[in-house]
Amino acid sequence: MKALVTGATGFVGAAVVRALIKAGVDVRVLSRRDSDVSNLQSLTVDYAYGDLRDNVSLRNALTGCQQLYHVAAHYALWAKDPSIFYDVNVAGTKNLLEAAREVGTERIVYCSTIGAIGLPPDGGPGTEDTPVSLSQMAGHYKRSKYLAEQEVLRMAKEGLPVVIVNPSAPVGEGDVKPTPTGQMIVDFMKGRMPAYIETGMNIVDVDDVAAGHLLAMQKGRIGERYILGCKNLLLREVFEILSKLTGIKAPSIKLPRSAVLPLAYANHWLANLTGRPPRIPLEGVKMAKYKMHYDCSKAIRELGIPQAPPEVALGKAVRWFKSHGYA
Repeated sequence: MKALVTGATGFVGAAVVRALIKAGVDVRVLSRRDSDVSNLQSLTVDYAYGDLRDNVSLRNALTGCQQLYHVAAHYALWAKDPSIFYDVNVAGTKNLLEAAREVGTERIVYCSTIGAIGLPPDGGPGTEDTPVSLSQMAGHYKRSKYLAEQEVLRMAKEGLPVVIVNPSAPVGEGDVKPTPTGQMIVDFMKGRMPAYIETGMNIVDVDDVAAGHLLAMQKGRIGERYILGCKNLLLREVFEILSKLTGIKAPSIKLPRSAVLPLAYANHWLANLTGRPPRIPLEGVKMAKYKMHYDCSKAIRELGIPQAPPEVALGKAVRWFKSHGYA
């Protein structure tokens, strides 16, 4: 059995590669020649060089692979040119899945995002069946992933053997970029969190997310979505766990979102002017309006995704960031 993994140099993708190798699967990774492959240096993989916007490279990479894990995405809360979100996340996904259909890939897992899952208006946890629309997507990343997911669902109805997974907020080892959640942990460890805006998130161990990908490949129902998450927490609770793990005092000042929003708009304007990412991401502040809490029972029931406690997952992240000089 051979599997192609896109996005393998990233946080979740590298975890998927490690899980596949441990399971005895031969792995080929799609990578650009200038990609940072530090997450893969100790792993035995076959490299296929290409890009989601290059159809020939996609067909070449998929040839000989029975399985496809599409984890690649442009994941950020800001970009000077927002078109990159749609070129990579929407058009790139469509290109890849069309290539998979052409070469006859037997089974596909598409990694979406929890942001494409709806949240009930009464504030309860979202499920795979909670109604949601494009108008509810805050920011270009979420909008592009929502549109990409619609393409995947359409192709599944046409017979493409694809299963969708929606990770919540993964934390753990190998967050090289780091992701927005990982950056929050780094900022906490550096003492850059004097205050916070209360919100909610669902924390999950990145290794459990990787296991969820493999389980979706084995057990997932075609055209179905599965939330890969674990525990719903308030941001204050996340900081309390980090405080116990690091000995750093958790922030005690809770700011109203209305006080931070004007600063975020100003920071966004400055980022567009300078080309440097904002320190206060506007989309992050907008998303703080919602408690991103979700019901993960479908993935637990149908797939059997592991459920490492958030203390374990956050502990892995803290140790990895510290040992790699991030904080």
